[in-house]
Amino acid sequence: MNLNKLLFTALILLSASAGYSQTDADALRYSQSTITGTARFTSMAGAFGALGGDFSSIIVNPAGLGIYRKSEFTFSTGFYVSHTTSDFIGRSYDENKFNFNIPNLGFVFTHLTDADRKNREGWKSVSIGMGINRIQNFHTSSFYESVNRSNSLLNHFVETANHGTPFDPFYEQLAWDAGIIYSDTDGTSVISDVGEPGTYPITQQRSSITRGGIYEWNFSVGANYNDKIYLGGGFGISSLRYIEESTYSEYDRAGVIPVLNSYSMHQDIITRGTGFNFKFGIIARPVEWVRIGASFHTPTFYPYMQDEYRNIIASNLENIPTSPATSPDGIYNYGMTTPMKAVGSIAFIIAKTGLISADYEFINYSGARFNASSASFAEVNNTIRSKYEPSGNIRIGGEYRLGDLNFRAGYGFYGSPINSIQRMVGADYSKNYYSGGLGIRHNNYFIEMGYSYTKSNEYFQQYTLENNVPVEGSRNTVINHNFVITLGAKF
Repeated sequence: MNLNKLLFTALILLSASAGYSQTDADALRYSQSTITGTARFTSMAGAFGALGGDFSSIIVNPAGLGIYRKSEFTFSTGFYVSHTTSDFIGRSYDENKFNFNIPNLGFVFTHLTDADRKNREGWKSVSIGMGINRIQNFHTSSFYESVNRSNSLLNHFVETANHGTPFDPFYEQLAWDAGIIYSDTDGTSVISDVGEPGTYPITQQRSSITRGGIYEWNFSVGANYNDKIYLGGGFGISSLRYIEESTYSEYDRAGVIPVLNSYSMHQDIITRGTGFNFKFGIIARPVEWVRIGASFHTPTFYPYMQDEYRNIIASNLENIPTSPATSPDGIYNYGMTTPMKAVGSIAFIIAKTGLISADYEFINYSGARFNASSASFAEVNNTIRSKYEPSGNIRIGGEYRLGDLNFRAGYGFYGSPINSIQRMVGADYSKNYYSGGLGIRHNNYFIEMGYSYTKSNEYFQQYTLENNVPVEGSRNTVINHNFVITLGAKF
């Protein structure tokens, strides 16, 4: 396969689907998590695999519950800002999306055993943690517009329509009903007013708003053996909701296309899912100032996923009255499995004044899968296998204590989940996290504030064309600001 063919294949794989069917982009979206939870967890970039002692640490390693010496209640509130810069055919646009949320609510009950009270060797304590953490935020807004002199979405509709009938009731049939594709004079093929690719310049515009997130309910147990070994296990229930509203439009602003003035395709999709997973971990403390952790996360199994979707195409044709063409309301049920994870961690405790902690997380994104009893997902699952690859995520955090005041900072790098061929067209999808915060802990009460800054590069392509015809896509830079405040009490 030559380089041009590889690049064309990459563009097809990278394009976000114009459709309602499940794609590799959906698998990636639901397999990734972000650094959020309590303010302390957020401000230290989530580097808690060997530290424990924070409710959100059970996201990484449930053995962290064994570090607790007292019971604890935490509640967090968050403010999230997503800023997207879209570059499309020489023009750049900025959009913002705001979201208030509850990133954490948790309770830890700790029982100290007789071995602890009598200073004997053995199991010192057992802690049970119950609560919820928000592990992903889907709130974004984006917009782009520019003149495309090479091709149009109508070229894509014509190609797919000419493959035969019946037309897809969510796409080609809507374009036909709206009058933007139609039969030629011989009635032998489908054509459009834009003609062959490159015949006319056309202004392309797209706006999109997404909402939702993934919450994980955690039920975990951790135990402390002789202040040397900490073991933990947990059961998680994931609740997923993703909403996308987008409008794609094309305009003949130069006034050169016969009949067609403009048209718009509006798409709505709501995805809901409920899944479960298990986590197991261990933390060892060979000496007082060193902790070493390891944990394993099973895949998250979503036996129930549901998409609800609808498309509308409205056209404006010169001297020809038209009405909006509306698809039926679609509902589809299916299943999904996200990849497993493995985490290795180390932490250094610096007397009673501070600490430094680091995690390395391994995840193979090519392991994500869709399934359904009523359909085959062989094609999209093969795309996931070929497009994605194993990735390493690094998190580093530090804390310095000055009396009741705690200063914190962190850095995270989440490696690109896609292989080098796809990265050639400008979609990297790696993420950099920068975080910081402070907390006030007095007696058994604390209030903490955390902030994280995330930057990533993404790529969106509305459609593809046959015969290696290149199609422009939008290169997006996404910057997220996450502010978290946590209130807590120990007892």
